[in-house]
Amino acid sequence: MKIDLKYNIKKDIELYLYSEKSNIDIFSVKTGISKSIINEIKKSGVTTDYNYERIYSFLFNNGYSINKAKEEILKETRKLVLFHGSKKGLSEVSAFGSRSNCDFGTGFYLVESFSNAMNFVCENDKSCIYSFELDTKGLNIIEFACSLEWMIAICYYRNTIKEYENTKVVRDLIEKVEKADVIIAPIVDNRMFYIMTLFANGDINVNVAIHSLSASYMGKQYVLKTEKAISNLKPIERYYLSIPERKQFIEQLEKRTIEIETKLKMAKREFRDGQYIEEVLK
Repeated sequence: MKIDLKYNIKKDIELYLYSEKSNIDIFSVKTGISKSIINEIKKSGVTTDYNYERIYSFLFNNGYSINKAKEEILKETRKLVLFHGSKKGLSEVSAFGSRSNCDFGTGFYLVESFSNAMNFVCENDKSCIYSFELDTKGLNIIEFACSLEWMIAICYYRNTIKEYENTKVVRDLIEKVEKADVIIAPIVDNRMFYIMTLFANGDINVNVAIHSLSASYMGKQYVLKTEKAISNLKPIERYYLSIPERKQFIEQLEKRTIEIETKLKMAKREFRDGQYIEEVLK
């Protein structure tokens, strides 16, 4: 599926002018961008990286959380809205575009909120976010809870349980995953995967791992594993991520790291009894 979505900067400027009862003359002074350039943006809907940053930073710093507001409106008016964070932008979407060592192997990965997507790309200068609408009709969907089965699948695809990959438990689980059009499962970031790695290495038991991960729940991810699923996907909009907006999310990630470390320490103390990986997959 080809993707050719531009930033909706024209509409975003008009929102500010309308809401503030302002005009292009004032907007030009406040942003430091000439009237002629702003008029050209309003006609063409595109501009330079420099101007995108100046305008969207100005809007965010002046109380316009445009991206989050758009998310809320979309969810009120559409059935299933999902988001994808991209480090450099998308030109096409495919079920075979991701690395094989992602959470559930190759597939197109989406998450259920703008904030979820932001968590994965906020540290990248050229990153942006896309919204999509997914029609699940006619698709074979497998859903995982925050469970041992989910954790084993992630560890398998991320290559941390190689010595157990030919056991019946693992093979049966992977066969189920590979038959699905869509996988719905809890999101796993690198901080959560660290806990899974501790389990895979035999450093913590299953109860410590699951309770630590449950307490760190970030929401759901949707992994489109087949082109049939991709054909049910409809692109909606592309969102610019200004420096101050990304900075705000980076600060939140730093706090999240501290929270996860604390939850792991508590779980180790509270759940000392439980099976280790060699017992689960023997």
